[in-house]
Order: sequence, then C-alpha cells, then structure tokens
Amino acid sequence: EVKGRMLQAMRKGLSRQTHAQANVRMLPTYICSTPDGTEKGDILVVELCQSHVRTLRVTLLGDGNQSPQVTYKIFDMPGDIIQGKGEALFDFIAQCVRQFLAGISSPQHRLPLGFVFPFSCRQTQLDKAELISWSKGFSCSDVEGKDVVQLLQLAINKQELHHVDVVALMNDTVGTMMTCSMRGEPCEVALIVGTGTNSCFMAEAQQVEMAEEISGKMCVNTEWGCFGDDGTLSDILTPYDQHVDQESSNPGEKRFEKLVGSLYLGEIVRHVLTALVAEKVLFTGSSVAILRTKDVLKTQQVLEIIDKEEGMAKARRALEALGLQPSEQDCCRVQQICRAVVSRAAALCAAGLAAILSHMCQSRELERLVVNVGVDGTWGSRVTGLLAPECTATLLPSVDGTGQGAAVVTAVALRLAAQRREVDQLLAPLRLSRADLERVQALMRREMELGLGLESHASASVRMLPTYVRGTPDGTERGEFLALDLGGTNFRVLVVRVAQDGIRMASEIYVIPTAVTQGTGEELFNHIIECIMDFQLKQNLMEQVLPLGFTFSFPCQQLGLDKVRGRLCWTKGFSASGCVGQDVVQLLREAAQRKQHLGLKVVAVVNDTVGTMMSCGYDDPKCEIGLIVGTGTNACYMEEMRNVGTVEGEQGRMCINMEWGAFGDNGCLDDIFTDFDRLVDEKTINAGKQRFEKLISGMYLGEIVRHILLALVEKQLLFRGKPCPKLQTRDIFQTKFLSTIEIDGLALRQVRAILQDLELQASFEDSLLVQKVCQTVSLRAAQLCAAGLAAVVEKMRENRGSAQLAVTVGVDGTLYKMHPRFSQHLQQMLRDLAPNCTVTFLQSEDGSGKGAALVAAVACRRAEP
Repeated sequence: EVKGRMLQAMRKGLSRQTHAQANVRMLPTYICSTPDGTEKGDILVVELCQSHVRTLRVTLLGDGNQSPQVTYKIFDMPGDIIQGKGEALFDFIAQCVRQFLAGISSPQHRLPLGFVFPFSCRQTQLDKAELISWSKGFSCSDVEGKDVVQLLQLAINKQELHHVDVVALMNDTVGTMMTCSMRGEPCEVALIVGTGTNSCFMAEAQQVEMAEEISGKMCVNTEWGCFGDDGTLSDILTPYDQHVDQESSNPGEKRFEKLVGSLYLGEIVRHVLTALVAEKVLFTGSSVAILRTKDVLKTQQVLEIIDKEEGMAKARRALEALGLQPSEQDCCRVQQICRAVVSRAAALCAAGLAAILSHMCQSRELERLVVNVGVDGTWGSRVTGLLAPECTATLLPSVDGTGQGAAVVTAVALRLAAQRREVDQLLAPLRLSRADLERVQALMRREMELGLGLESHASASVRMLPTYVRGTPDGTERGEFLALDLGGTNFRVLVVRVAQDGIRMASEIYVIPTAVTQGTGEELFNHIIECIMDFQLKQNLMEQVLPLGFTFSFPCQQLGLDKVRGRLCWTKGFSASGCVGQDVVQLLREAAQRKQHLGLKVVAVVNDTVGTMMSCGYDDPKCEIGLIVGTGTNACYMEEMRNVGTVEGEQGRMCINMEWGAFGDNGCLDDIFTDFDRLVDEKTINAGKQRFEKLISGMYLGEIVRHILLALVEKQLLFRGKPCPKLQTRDIFQTKFLSTIEIDGLALRQVRAILQDLELQASFEDSLLVQKVCQTVSLRAAQLCAAGLAAVVEKMRENRGSAQLAVTVGVDGTLYKMHPRFSQHLQQMLRDLAPNCTVTFLQSEDGSGKGAALVAAVACRRAEP
C-alpha cells in the first residue's frame, strides 16, 4: 500500500502540472551522467554537515577511479552560525577552504569545486540552485530563495581565492550515488537513512518535466522525507508518532522522515515505553519520571538493544543508566519494542525504495531491472527484503559518504563540458546559417536560369530538362493504363483504372539483382520485359494492348513525351553498360521484340518527380511542383513556355524536370561541403557528380553520419575511443537508423539497441551524442532542400507577376515520409526563405506508378480529336 502511494506521489512530483502541489518534490539535479573512469585532475570538495564543514582535495588519475588520492580536513562550526546570518555561514565555509588550501600547498591553476549542500534546492543547472527551505536545525537568514552557488562563490572571491570555481552543487544523497559509482559498475540509486532520510535515482530525462532536458537520463532527488505531509500516511501514523511530531521543531512536516530517520527512532521508543508504564505493564515499582524527558533515549542505544547477542545486556545497561530498575521481562519487552520500531522503519524505507525501482523498471520498459543502490547512513544496510520482485538490487554501502562522489560529479561535469566544446567544433561546418541558406537559394536560382537558356543550357549544373508534360489532370481522364516504375533496385508494374468514381490500382514489386543493375543494358531490359509479362499474365491482361506510362527516374533528355535521347546517365548505384546516350523507350521496345512480347504501347516516359506532381495534381489542381526526397532527390515544376529556351513555342506551361541533384557539380557549392561530404563523395561510383543529392538524400546521410562517428571515435569523444571495426564498413549505418534515432521521446535505450546491432557498446552519453550527430546531418539536409525549393517557388511567383503565390508541392520519398523531423524542418525553413509564398505539402500516394499512368491518361485525353 505504501509503495503504491509513494509511486503516486513520485509521479505527481515529476509532472509539470502537479509539481507545485507535490510533497515528494522529485527535484532535477542536472546530473545526467555517472562516471566512466576517464575523469582526472584535482577537485576541491566542500561538504556542509550538521556540526562541521569538511573540505577535501580529491585527485583523480583517469585510471577508472581505482585509487583517488584524498586529503581532507574537518572544521568544527561555531554553534551560533547555523541560526545566524547567511553571509556569516558562507564566509565561514570560504575561510575553511582558504585554510585548507594554505595547509596543502595548493597549486595556483584553476581548481574546480563541488559543493555538497544537504538541503532542499530548486536547481536549474548543475551550478545554479535556489534554497527552498532549511531543515535539520539550520535557519540562516537571507538564504532561502537565493542561489547558494553564487553565495559561496562570492564568499570565496572575498577570500581572494580567484582560482577556485564552484562548478557543481549536489546534496549528500547524490554524492552517495556517485561515490558508489566509482567502483566500476554504475550505481543508479542512492538511499540515505541517517539523521534524516532521502533518496535519488537516474530517471529517464523526458519524464522529468520540470527540467528542459528531453533525452538521456537525469538524476532526480526525491526529497521523500516530506512524503505524507499531505495526510497520505495518516492511517499508518500511531499516537506515538503524533507525539513525536508535536514535540519536533517542525510539526506536520517531514512525516516520512519522522518514521524512519535516526533523529526520531529513540523518541518513538520513549513514547511507547511511557504509554506502557501508564498501563502498568513495565517498570513496576521504579520511578519513571525520567521517561518524560525528551531525547533521553538515543537511536544509537535502540540499535544496540536489538542486537541478538548483546541486546539484553545493552538494554539493562541503558535502562539502569536512566535510574530504572528493569526486570528480565522488562528488558525483553523493551528489546521487542525497539525491534518493532526499527523493523517498521526499515520496511517503510524498503517500500519507498521498491517504488523507485518499479518506476525505473516501468519507465525503461524492462522485464527485469538489475541495479546497484548506494546506501549511506547509520543503519542503511539493514534496509533489504520487501523489494520490488521484478528488480534485482545490490546494496553498496558507501565508503566515504559524499566527498569522493562530489569530486566525481564535478569531474564528470568538466569532462562533459570539454567534450561538448570539441563536439560542437567538429559539427560546426555542418551547421548552416540563414545567410548560407540564402546564398544557396540565390545560386540555385542562377543555375535554373542557366539551365533554361538555349545558349547556357549545355554548361549548367541544374539541367532543367523539358518533359513535354503540358498540363496536370483535370478530372475527365478515363480508361485502363499500364505503368512501369523503374527508380531503384526495386521496380513495379501496375495496372491503373481511372474512372468517374476515382482510381483503382493493382501492382507487383520485382527485384533487380545487383548483377543485372551493373551488367549489360540488354540483360537489364530483358529482365524488365520478363517481369511485365509475368504481371500481365497474373492480371489476365495478355490479350489487351494498353497505353503504358514508363517512370524512368534517371537523368535523361526528352525530345518528346515518348522519345528519350541524348545524355542519359546512370545514378543510384546503376551502371548497366550500353545504355548511355540511348533512347530508353527504344531499348524497351527492342527487348520486347527479343522476348516476342507484342502488346506494348509506350505513350509517355515520365520522371518519378513528374509522376509525383501528377498523382497529387489529380487530388489538388494547385499542385504544380513535384519533390522527391528519398534514395535520391529531385524537383520539377510548371514553367512558363516563354522561359524555356530549349523548346520552341511561347504559349502555356511545361513541366520542367530540374535534375537538381547535380546542383553544385560545377563547384558553386564547394564551400558548403565538409571533409565528411568529401569522404563520402570519393567512395561513390559517380565521384564529383550529384553533389547536392549527396548532401540531402537517403542514400548518403547514413554514410555522412558514419564518417562523423569515426572522427569522434578517433578524437576519443565516442565509445571511449575504442576502435570500432564494424563502423569501418561502408553503408553499415543506414539512413533508416537516422529516422529511428531521431523519433521524439524515443528512449535512448532504443538508440543503444540500434548501436548494439552494429556491435557498438554505447553508454547513454554515447547514444546521446550519436543522436546529436544524426540531428545535425538531417537538419542540414532539410534546410538545403528548403533553400532549393525557395528558389523554385519564388521564380514561379515572379513568373506570374504576383505579390503572393499559393502553390502545392506533391512530395514523395522515404526520407520525407519516414523521418520524424525532416518535413517539419523543411517547411519551417521554406517559410523563412520564401515569406511571400504559401506552400502546401501533399504526400503523394504512389506518384511514380499512379502518376505515370495519369501522364499517359492526360496524353491520351489531349490526343483525342
């Protein structure tokens, strides 16, 4: 029951909506990483304790934290300080630091300092924390609501210790967790059961709604001592607990702590004894007035009395010291009472810990959680049993409380900050500014003009090929059409029926083996005809001669709707010989003759981008642009005939297949290419060609990421710098991984699983870094695509002499459709770069199949007398 209520209280504390009312505060600590053993350097630690200040210098050697060198000194605190002015407290702490450093011949280089401050704080960064409220007898003025890191730094500066920087603040619970993490295995939960009680654990960051982090893990300080302050535990509280609470300095607060903290156990036992004396079942004949005095029985004595061997003797000694004359039975009963009070405390603590473990297990979607729990406090090691059955927890008693842990938190923070700087430096060339993108847009516009001009066409990198498609569907098209879609290593044959009530299709996918894509043209087209015959046979279409639209998604020059000549060149991994410069329609007809297949009537050759525009144009007449962002990338749009210098005629419009993948092949984008892009380009079968495509399309993004990851490993920023033989393999990091890795709220364990499949043992920090690399590469791709599209829509707007243009883009391609953020980034950047154009995106349902059939249908409609 208690475990269930604790879970509820924890959820309340984690949620942004209910956090303000929560008793279990679940405070973010901004500690997102446990040590990896590479931490090194001198760290100062200041620990504020109940009656003293402890200062330490910890030297970490980068040896897996096996043998940190620790020097420390304890300074007793004058009694009046904890009730005095806040300034006096921090001045005292700073003086302790100065004296300590004077005594250990400290170097003058910068010394990072970790501050252990065992009070409830609202943290917004590792080095920014406002005190929520004092407890444990402290009540210094002018501190609550203020940033304690700043107060300590000011006091340290006053002592002229300008080389000491307060880098991290944590409470003692977090310190315990980190200390226990230094023994090789990460420790992800800590429990303090001392004077007070508290716990912390590594939570999934996206569940910590009060912090802005959305990925990775973050240590949450539960502040569970206040559990029950809202009355949740009222059915568990006994009259003895109520007495203890009323006599405390903070009645009604810290109810859970008062059931388990060692400050109170002796008091609970005293109240039980007093009640039993009143019932006349204990100490008959003794003077018992002493039992009415607060704190006469100490928790330490209670813990000694419950001991199996020595307990009875200890009980007698403790009671006689109070002037009582206990009988054997009295001693036995007192031992029984002490055991009941202690085991209840242990059971309540265990219930709280079980709630944490179950929460971790559920939020990580694990069947079984195996975890280490660091324990500190006077009797923490007794808290076992009663745990969540789906979790295996190993309790690690903390050796040095919090001191070394605080040093490690500070060292980890420094390591991560240094890493972040190096990573940002490495990724900087991939991050494009608004000015960079405006330049790309202007260059694309210039290349478009060159590609359209009769004189300049031959030397342009953006080819601007006429497609002879003169109109989009108007809804009156009818009939049955075949479509053939050749755009990659899979190709499809379809039959498309266009009727008044819509379009119906049947299709089949056929695979082209690599031996065929890289063999001879004759073999390739023979294979295609065999597949068409197979399909017609299955569909009972062998007797009919249907008009066929052929989607051919490779750059080629069209001389008419069904005539393709000139400079056909292969892309996307194809390299079949004997095709370059040939008419693909002719190659297809010749193969049909070789196979004696006579029912073939090719009426239109269509690029997949045009097909995409046409298939969306059937649903939305405003669709006058086609965009593909998949294995490759390309765009087409309806251009005014008067601007198309390569085709005769001035009237109306024609769809222009831009072939924008080759944008930049003339060197105009060289300053945008990074070393990683060059490495990818060099290894492709068309080095130096399709340069724009290699920055954007699905075929290459995974490779770009792989090269960046290799560079990070080499710089020891990833996978601990261990060699990764699998990462050396070309194309091992598929673009679909980018899509999965970037899904919003995808727990990092799924990123780790993807990396594990590649035989990469990734820590959570590694997973986070891989995610960051993927995001950088895909964001750049989306923004470059937007810059290209901005040039197109702005040209169309100016062509039409409009102040505003409303146009629809038909889009297809796995990267656009499957990637969780690509379309969003593309549309956002397009709005910024072309503010006078309202652009709607319509995802094409089968552009290259249905679209090709529609081009054939529009052609047949226009050819009718």
